[in-house]
Parts: sequence; C-alpha cells; structure tokens
Amino acid sequence: MNDEQLLRYSRHILLPEIGIEGQQRLLDATGHSPSVLPTPALHIAPAATAMANLTALIRILFLLLVLPFAPVLHAVEQPAKPPIRIGLTPVFLDDQATFVNEWRDYLQRRLARPVTFVQRGSYREIVDLLRDGKLDFAWLCGAPYVRNRKYLRLVAVPLYQGEPLYQSYLIVPSSDKQTQSLADLRWKNFAFSDPDSNSGHLYTEYLLAKQGLKSSSFFSKSFFTWSHRKVIEAVATGLAQGGAVEGYVWDTLALSHPELTSKTRVVSKSPQFGHPPFVAGTAATKQDIAALQQVLFHMTHDEEGSRLLNRLNLDGFVYGNDHLFDSIEEMARFVEKSRHDASQKH
Repeated sequence: MNDEQLLRYSRHILLPEIGIEGQQRLLDATGHSPSVLPTPALHIAPAATAMANLTALIRILFLLLVLPFAPVLHAVEQPAKPPIRIGLTPVFLDDQATFVNEWRDYLQRRLARPVTFVQRGSYREIVDLLRDGKLDFAWLCGAPYVRNRKYLRLVAVPLYQGEPLYQSYLIVPSSDKQTQSLADLRWKNFAFSDPDSNSGHLYTEYLLAKQGLKSSSFFSKSFFTWSHRKVIEAVATGLAQGGAVEGYVWDTLALSHPELTSKTRVVSKSPQFGHPPFVAGTAATKQDIAALQQVLFHMTHDEEGSRLLNRLNLDGFVYGNDHLFDSIEEMARFVEKSRHDASQKH
C-alpha cells in the first residue's frame, strides 16, 4: 500500500477490527474502500500483522505530522542569499539617483538576488571598502585599480564609441579664447576631480612632472571637486580658470546638458586610456563575478538593458584586459618617482 492509500484509508486502518491487512484485502477484492464498513470482525491480527499495523501507523503519523512542514524545513535549510554590494562615487555617476535605482532593479531581476549600490564621496573610500571585504564590486577609475591590483580583480570594461577607451580633457571657460595648452594656465586657479582619478588628476600631474613641476607650485590654487561634473561647473562659472575632466563625462553631459558644457571649451585631449572598469574586491566569489559579467555583457541583448546603456552613453561592456591600464600605471610610477626624487634634494 502506497503513502497516498495509507493517508486515504488511515481511519479504517486504525480500527483494530480492520488493520492494515484487512484494508489490503478490501482493496484487493474491490479496488476501493467500501462506503459502509462491515460490522463483523474481518480478522484478529496475529503478532506479524500487529507489527505491520504498527509500521503503517508510524508511516501515517509521519505523513500527517511531518510532511506538511517539509516546505518550511526546506526554507530554513536554504537561507536567502545576501545582497550583491556595488560601490559607486559621484566622481563618475553624479546627480543620477533615478538612474541608479533603475539600474539596481534591473540587476536584481537578472541576478535573481538583492543588489545594493553603496555610494561614497571618493575613490579611496570605495577602495578601502573593497579591500576590507565590505563591498563585492565597484565601478572604479583605472588609477586606483592599478595601484590596488593585488586586492582587486578586473570584471568588465565599458565600451565607449565602440572601444574600451576614453580620454582626459583639459577645459577652460568658453570665454577664454587665448589658452592653447596647460602651460598657459600657470598661476591660475585649477579644478581637479579626485586625488585618485586618472583623467581628473594623475594625467595633469604627469604632464607637469615631465617638466620637473607639480600642481601645488604651478597653479595659483588647485582644488578637488570630487566629481567630474563639478569640475565642469567650476570652470563654467569661473570658479576655476581651467580643469581636468574625464572626456566621456564631458561628452555625455554635452548631450544631456549642453547648456553646461557650452560654457566651457576643450583645449586639449590626452592619449586614450583604459575606460574606468568594473572590479571585484576580496569578498566576491568566482560565481558572483561570473554572474555579474553575464548580466553586464548581455545588457545589449534586451530592451531594458539597451535603454540603460543608452542613458549611460555606452555601447556595452566587455571583458577587457589589464594591458588597457599599462599607460596609467606607468604615469603613476613616473609621478611617484619624480616626487621621491624631489624630496631627496631637500
């Protein structure tokens, strides 16, 4: 007799006049349980039959008492997965709260687990969280990536205008028609984005270091805005007479906020560098990395993902490779060596 039959005829089986053996005989004879039970005793169970009845009783009790709670027990054994934690800074994505929320919802659906965007004010704060295992991933600049490569893993690189590359722009107010190079901005006020930004700081320091100079003595005053957009705003309003900004951000704002970028002028553009990558910290597992890569790489293949990419002014994401960031690493080493050599002379 199977479990379904045991449950169905449990009331009959538990009667001492019938038991498991009597119920089996009824089934064998009729193929179903009779609507009216016979009053005469069918069988007085011997010891073997009593044992069979006890076994059936245990099975019935198990089916009645334990099985209804099986889904609950299974749920306890399978706790919900923790959220994927992704770090962002206003250096890169500034004033885009609505977009960030939509992107989070998209990633949650595709990854089938919660996603939390953690925003901090600087690249250094994000790197510290990655190294301490308090973030799984981050959209980071190439400079902090190469400086912390032993703690981070490359996950994906954005495609901009068909390539995983971007440039640093030197900008001045649009009213400035005279400035033709960085040299013309000596003794002027200058805006940087973040101390650990390549396009918004390192590249300018590198150009100066090649001439034996540094920003602290070259400019009348230099300051950090902690956002590429705010560098553009500082130059557009005349707070700074020049600024270093990520070309991708300037180009994107030229499409969405031309009234802002039109108040600035691009004086020069750097060579191309590896685009700010998605990186994984010490807490991310291989499975987490593979899952996020699959979602990022397939954004171009669905309508919602393509719409989000369009709002980012990107063509997609690719694997990329560490050689994309070699020139950034070389510049960082050159600047550090120049500063060390200069300190030894004093």
